[in-house]
Amino acid sequence: MPLPSKVRIVEKLAQLQAGFRHAFAVRPESQPLSVDDVELMERVADVIVKRGMAAPATVFLESMGPMNFLGSQALHFFTPIIECAFNVKEVEQVARLLERRDSIPRLIAVIEAKSSIVRASAQ
Repeated sequence: MPLPSKVRIVEKLAQLQAGFRHAFAVRPESQPLSVDDVELMERVADVIVKRGMAAPATVFLESMGPMNFLGSQALHFFTPIIECAFNVKEVEQVARLLERRDSIPRLIAVIEAKSSIVRASAQ
C-alpha cells in the first residue's frame, strides 16, 4: 500500500484547517441590519413597552445576552415544531438575528428608547 505523498498530506491539513476556521464563524457586528430585521425589533419593542414590561425584559435580555447564539440554534432545531403555531419566516428571521452578537444590545436600546418616550408622554 503506497504512502500518501507529503504534498497531499499538507493539502488535506490545509483543507481541515480552513474548515475549522469557518466552522464557528459568525457574522461581524459591523454589518448593518436589514430593514426587515429593524422592523421586527421595533414590533417586539412595541409589544414589550405596551405591556409595561420594559424593565423586566431589559433585565432578562441583559442576563441572557451571552446565550443568544445558543438560543438561535435551539430555534433552528425546534422550527418544525414551532411552525405549527408561528410564522416560519419570522421564526427563521429571529434565529438569524440571534446569531448576531450585537442584536440583543440593539433590541435593549430600542426598548429603552420607546420606554422613555412613553414615560415622557405620561408626565
